[in-house]
Amino acid sequence: MKKKRMRLLALFLTTFMLMLIGRLAYIQLVSTESFSKHDVNLIEASVNQRSQILKIDDGRGKFYDRNGEPLAHEEIPTLVLFPFLNKMTWPIDEIASIIGRSEAELKRAIEQADEPFVFGGDEPIELTPSQSKAINQLKIPGVFAVNEKLYHDQTPAAQLIGTTNISDAEKKKRYPDMNLSPETKIGNTGLQRTFDEFLLSAGESKLVFHVDASGGPMFGVDVKYVEPANPLYPVKVVTTIDKEIQEKAEKLVDDRGIKKGGLVLIDIEKSEIVAMVSRPALNIKDPNGEGAVNMMLTQKTPGSVFKTVTAAAAIDYEAASPTRTFNCNLTIDGKTDKQRELGILNFENSFAQSCNRTFAELSQEIAEKDPDFLDKYAKMLGLVGETGWQGDVYHTEVTQLHHEQTGKVWHDDDLKKDPKMIAKTAIGQQDVQTTPLAIANMMATIARGGKKEQVKAVSKVEFNNSTTVVDFPNQSIGGETLSPYTTMKMQHLLRKVVTEEKGTGASLRDLPVEVAGKSGTAQTNIKKGELNKLNKWFAGYFPYKDPKYALVTVSFETKENSSSMTPLFSDIVKVLYSKNQDNSEN
Repeated sequence: MKKKRMRLLALFLTTFMLMLIGRLAYIQLVSTESFSKHDVNLIEASVNQRSQILKIDDGRGKFYDRNGEPLAHEEIPTLVLFPFLNKMTWPIDEIASIIGRSEAELKRAIEQADEPFVFGGDEPIELTPSQSKAINQLKIPGVFAVNEKLYHDQTPAAQLIGTTNISDAEKKKRYPDMNLSPETKIGNTGLQRTFDEFLLSAGESKLVFHVDASGGPMFGVDVKYVEPANPLYPVKVVTTIDKEIQEKAEKLVDDRGIKKGGLVLIDIEKSEIVAMVSRPALNIKDPNGEGAVNMMLTQKTPGSVFKTVTAAAAIDYEAASPTRTFNCNLTIDGKTDKQRELGILNFENSFAQSCNRTFAELSQEIAEKDPDFLDKYAKMLGLVGETGWQGDVYHTEVTQLHHEQTGKVWHDDDLKKDPKMIAKTAIGQQDVQTTPLAIANMMATIARGGKKEQVKAVSKVEFNNSTTVVDFPNQSIGGETLSPYTTMKMQHLLRKVVTEEKGTGASLRDLPVEVAGKSGTAQTNIKKGELNKLNKWFAGYFPYKDPKYALVTVSFETKENSSSMTPLFSDIVKVLYSKNQDNSEN
């Protein structure tokens, strides 16, 4: 009996040992890169356990402005120190002298460190090129001057650039054939989402030092610099944004107290977004909150800015002769307007002073001949449909502006038969919806003589060595366009809004450059107490005789007694004028 128990115990122990050996073999030989349900990479975990690592760059592609300035990050030459320096004798006095700090400060920082760190913490010392060169020439193990990429909570054009996340579920859904690590970021919104396949990390850049259990050197004192195996990565996405103008525009929008709205500035010749400001601002701690929505790509009621469409149709249908006058003391329903009596006005002055009655009458007359004319002319001017660049890139359809809304004129075609609905629609109310970007592009279209072009936010994508992966040429928007004659007349009308003494843009007359444009105030059917909330716009282009920029400034759901948008429009014009003056002097 005793022998039997001994045999059973021996069999059990043998079986148990074989199971342990098998398990160990499985872990070390089979599942080294994907252990357990959490897909733990055991090789990486082992290396990390016996290494001190400082990540210099996560390897994801970066965004730059049109002049090559980093947008969503900052590249700063910094001093990196490793903790093992505390156990060595090294020329700390020389480093202190180079950076202009005391030896005691350096010693204290190293003594408090458990892992490699950038000296200076949250406010790192920014080294000069000569300081960086001097530090690296000393070749001190554990002391490096490196360019670290730092990310800030607030970046220029935050909603346009977009956000990222590390959702495993989304990674598997979007890239089922790729084995992406848990730390790999993917694009969530904006250009981060559009260009995600280009931007995906091909590997981190990091400084690695192997240590023993006590944190001391394991294989001498060599620190290894690890970077992606492919030197072409990470890529650079070169946007059309001008960082300097963008930052000034954001400050001006905030200074003017715009809570919901912003501005769009377009380079007319290149059809590129130079600046785009959206408020509420993006909160990096709440990336899916209200501030994540790019209001400049969101359709809203345009109000009288839409009279630009009705006016173009009136010119083509010869409904607005120079001698014809309109009773602008009346509302669109023909009742006495107690709030805004403008008198008897001709067509040009009606546009300049934004007389609703004039455009109600004209639209009702034209609709009898062509019920679809408002749709037709809105498309001619690019207010309906996508405005952003889209096309084929490596046999894949790319739409640069993620989640851009397309606008509309009518909710129900039956309303085209109702004269009251026609009148409301002609002045940019009722169902009319369009985006600030589309309105800015409408102004650019008129300024360039009627030619409709897609608007770019990215000019090209480059490899890390600055060779071009793909560029985005100018592309026209299809469909009918305004005739040269109608375009010329519209240019004249938009200028008269500013030059006419009682024009709604008269406050812009004294700017250092000539401006043309159109104001708009739209009812929103939103109330706060007894007061209606309004959308307030000013859209235009400048200089009038040699157009370079199209600009929209807008405040959504604002109070009736709030300021118009001409002051903000004026601010931006002055910024650009000053910048152009500086450039011409240099």
